[in-house]
Amino acid sequence: MNFPRAFYVANTLEIFERLAWYGFFTVSSLYMSSPLDQGGMAFSDAERGFLQGLIPFLLYLFPVVTGALADRYGYKRMFWLSFLIMCPGYYLLGQAQGFWSFFFAFLAVAIGAACFKPVVLGTISRTTSAQNRGLGFGIFYTMINLGGFLGPFVAGYLRAISWDLVFLVSAGWIAINMLILGLFYREPTSEFTGAKKLTISENKDLRSLREVLLEAQDILGNGRLAFLLIPLIMGLLVSVKFNVNIKDYAIASICWLTINLFWSHWVKMNYSSTLTRSSRGRSGPRPWYQQTINIGDKNLLLYLLILSGFWTVYNQLFFTLPLYIRDFVDTTDIVRGLHGLSPNLASFMAQVNVDQLAASIEKIDWQEPATSIRLGLAHYKVLVPIELIESTQTAIANGILEPQFLAQHWAQQYRQINPEYIINLDFGAIILFQIALSQWLQRFSSLKVIVLGTIILATANLIGGLAHMVLLSGFMVIGGVLVFALGEMVASPKSQEYIAALAPTNKAAVFMGYYFVSMALGMLFGGLLSGWAYGTLAHAYQAPYLMWTLFSVIGLLSALALYLFQARLPIKQ
Repeated sequence: MNFPRAFYVANTLEIFERLAWYGFFTVSSLYMSSPLDQGGMAFSDAERGFLQGLIPFLLYLFPVVTGALADRYGYKRMFWLSFLIMCPGYYLLGQAQGFWSFFFAFLAVAIGAACFKPVVLGTISRTTSAQNRGLGFGIFYTMINLGGFLGPFVAGYLRAISWDLVFLVSAGWIAINMLILGLFYREPTSEFTGAKKLTISENKDLRSLREVLLEAQDILGNGRLAFLLIPLIMGLLVSVKFNVNIKDYAIASICWLTINLFWSHWVKMNYSSTLTRSSRGRSGPRPWYQQTINIGDKNLLLYLLILSGFWTVYNQLFFTLPLYIRDFVDTTDIVRGLHGLSPNLASFMAQVNVDQLAASIEKIDWQEPATSIRLGLAHYKVLVPIELIESTQTAIANGILEPQFLAQHWAQQYRQINPEYIINLDFGAIILFQIALSQWLQRFSSLKVIVLGTIILATANLIGGLAHMVLLSGFMVIGGVLVFALGEMVASPKSQEYIAALAPTNKAAVFMGYYFVSMALGMLFGGLLSGWAYGTLAHAYQAPYLMWTLFSVIGLLSALALYLFQARLPIKQ
């Protein structure tokens, strides 16, 4: 493995950045939906979906610009900027007192991460060659998951003490990155790339920001396309946040599309040429409002759009699965298994605050439906059978049972594993097997491997999503997470490798920025879909299997689209 120093430093920075991100993100659904008396934010499913859709969408969209800035102004400067934004952003997340203060702190974290992502990927791309790129990205992906594995364990332990500590430690991981950056990172201006050393002019992107944005129009599409799509996306987000009827949004969208069609027709009728001449006699493109809607590199955009389906399904591991495990999956089978190995380990993995549970039992309105009471108790990491709650309602009404006694009994008999610990198995499996699997998969076409990984991912959603319907539900969901990890290991590094192979050396970061468009769309669709599906299908209809079936169908359709894409519209590899 002949990699230069910048490769290893970038991987180290990635570990600590992932410790910070996954230490927060893996428990973010739990934090946002937990009651105020537990230190959570008590957001609704719609509010949670709005935040998890919009903020990560911007996080993965901004690298189109931040990647270009990094290629022009230097990777190290962009690293510094990202850490100086992220460090206070994580701290302020824990200090937020309402929806909008949390929104802006989360946005700050997203902007910092958007500065970081294309730079670290650009470093990996510049310091690997055609001969070792698959292995290099496999190592990089393993480092991502090393941080992802350790971060939630730390967060799971800390949130039992105080949610504030989760965010304070995340800020601390970023502070460590500042130290590593200052001491060890050097611009990869003359690193070995497999063919030759880069000169200064080859390494730096000397274009102005305006030229970079013009090139982005060639790749992604022009200003008219952005002006068409951005209001549609923002309208969707506003309709979710403020409970606008979906029919009203659909009517408004149709009207907006119609206006843009007439606008383009008017431009065609009045401006035969796409060029205009300035007062100085120079020719150039017409202003954006005098252009028709133009789509950029159609093959690349189609690939990114299809890949967004993969990311939509993938993100349910963080958006939906923690809530599903907490509210529906009885993990007492895992607790019993761990208790047989080590009672202390079982206590650590399934810790219940008995005093908080007793206080919540005192506040319960026992006239509510048993299903609602059960979901409320699940926030305190106990999953009590419906029939027991129904019998308890009578006993409480007659004064037979005391809340403290109930809390102690339920904490002993029905305590549950922290959801983040189960999700951690995904990261653990990737740490153990990713490098070996990446080496083996190097011989196969990238797109075919991505298709296979997407099918495996869709299958995993069905396996884990049906866990609440079987006897050993805890072990069933573990099986689903491990199958999910296999699909992720197969598809995700190859999806990055495919874009890296297309990128010119001096535009590595900006091309990785284009790759993040697919992840941005996956975050947007995944977050909004999670908020709606969990609130409607899982909670209102009490049919979580329908929700997981929906996610699996999206995965299978994405796999089919990728198969047709590589068969009929191949991008030269």
